[in-house]
Amino acid sequence: MAKKQNPYKEYGIATQAVHTGTGYDEETGAVRRPLHMANSYKLPDDLSKVNYSSTDLLMYSRNGNPNQHWLEEKIAALHDADDAIVLASGVAALHALFWTLLKSGDRVIYPKVSYMAVYRLFHELFNKKFGVETVMVDMTDIDAVKKAITKGTRLVHIETPDNPTNGVTDIEEVVKIAHENGALVSVDNTFASPYNQKPLSYGADFVVESLTKFINGHGDAQGGAIISNDLETMDRIRYEAQVNVGSVISPFNAWQIFRGSVSFPLRMKRINDSALQIATWLEQRENVTFVSYPGLESNKGHNLAKRQMKNGFGGVISFGVRADDKAVERLCANLKVVTFAVSLGHDESLIFPQPSYDERINLYPEKFRNGFIRFSVGLEEPEDIIADLDQAFRSIGL
Repeated sequence: MAKKQNPYKEYGIATQAVHTGTGYDEETGAVRRPLHMANSYKLPDDLSKVNYSSTDLLMYSRNGNPNQHWLEEKIAALHDADDAIVLASGVAALHALFWTLLKSGDRVIYPKVSYMAVYRLFHELFNKKFGVETVMVDMTDIDAVKKAITKGTRLVHIETPDNPTNGVTDIEEVVKIAHENGALVSVDNTFASPYNQKPLSYGADFVVESLTKFINGHGDAQGGAIISNDLETMDRIRYEAQVNVGSVISPFNAWQIFRGSVSFPLRMKRINDSALQIATWLEQRENVTFVSYPGLESNKGHNLAKRQMKNGFGGVISFGVRADDKAVERLCANLKVVTFAVSLGHDESLIFPQPSYDERINLYPEKFRNGFIRFSVGLEEPEDIIADLDQAFRSIGL
């Protein structure tokens, strides 16, 4: 596909969120993009030049759909990027990127602390099925990264802040080391979102977003995106992972996320502000053993986060309590405003305990191995969230 055009490039992110990818419906004049649920589209009369594996021509929904294309324009604009590919989920986007870039014998460096799907893709699947050498490293330790990245490394994958401990990685420094060794760099930006951080501006080659989270923001649609200025590789991803593996997003999910993304900058500003207020309260609470949030001055990644997260520090707070697994579960179950559920980035606050028997627990820094909770801040009044947390703490004697 050609480079995405963004007529609103000189405007702020809120204006771009409202206007990019939008347009009048040609048939009715409606000022909202319609939902196209069609599986097939009318072909041109002359088929001699039709490429049935192309995503440029609307012909079959696996090759792409209009709602997907309009959303791709918006996501590219939010990242100041030349192109974006929107797929069925964040994991579909991760798989599509890795599937396209890697082959047997390649070497990949990825974080010791990462989203479960990344851990399983590399730790269990790519190395065992396809002979890719996969190496875990503490990405917050630049010296460890330097030792791990060798000539012949194909890809360095980063999460920053990472899921679930909120560790902060220096994107620019990792990019420098990786590129000096001929490696590409991908960054999972889901915890930060493009409102707070744009990794392409620090030299990253590819960015992955779980659109399910902050960009959609309403907990009602799944989607993922790959963002890059490398148009040639992006077309390879479309061909290899979308058309021939089938990870395309449904038109309805694309339509839902397109609608949710319009309010994304406003929601993110509110979430940034509330999260910092709640993290500050948690840090002062007795029986809270630690609070990991990049916005806190006490956080070891704070100065780095201030440099590369321009508008705020995100909506996820990782913290520990002086309690065993069962007590932590009771704390979560006793909440009345905060929802006890997986995921993050929704309009409602979500809380999820990370149990001490998690298969990756020994990969986390030691303080995260007992009483560890991941908390996603929503749009409720921060005072109501704090009061709810307070009563839940007291309900289990903390």
